[in-house]
Amino acid sequence: MSEATTIPLTKDIRDRLKKYGLKGETYNDILKRLMDEVDYESFMERQYKKLEEKEKFVSLNEI
Repeated sequence: MSEATTIPLTKDIRDRLKKYGLKGETYNDILKRLMDEVDYESFMERQYKKLEEKEKFVSLNEI
């Protein structure tokens, strides 16, 4: 594991972050999982946008 750091947070943000955690997860685990989810969502949005720009793309909603 990389060297640990300290990130100052307000108590309300820390408490919100705890709510996202699963049993046994560290804050590092929680933040990594959340960032991975955001990265995946952003990737998928870019892919859908590329597909929509192509003339042959038909949305499943249109079928």
